[in-house]
Amino acid sequence: MVEAAGGFASVLAKGERDAGTVLILTMYRGEGAVLFERMPQLDGSRPYIAAKRQNDENPREILEYIEKRKRQDPDLWVIEADIADPERFIATLPH
Repeated sequence: MVEAAGGFASVLAKGERDAGTVLILTMYRGEGAVLFERMPQLDGSRPYIAAKRQNDENPREILEYIEKRKRQDPDLWVIEADIADPERFIATLPH
């Protein structure tokens, strides 16, 4: 999907195939990183929500958050996607 839209994606951490939480780290040309995480909602849906945005004053903040989540959930998946209009891309993912 990412490559079809002219972007590039890679798996940074591979978790449990059926049970692992998925985090998607998006950016465009290496800038403007936003980390999305599937979050359960009261209606039972699980949309991707922006959990962290790039903080120019603390550029390691997103990576620190990912490491914290890995310690909490060893089944965690982390996907990095460098793609134009990443929020539009996230909106196309199934909930």
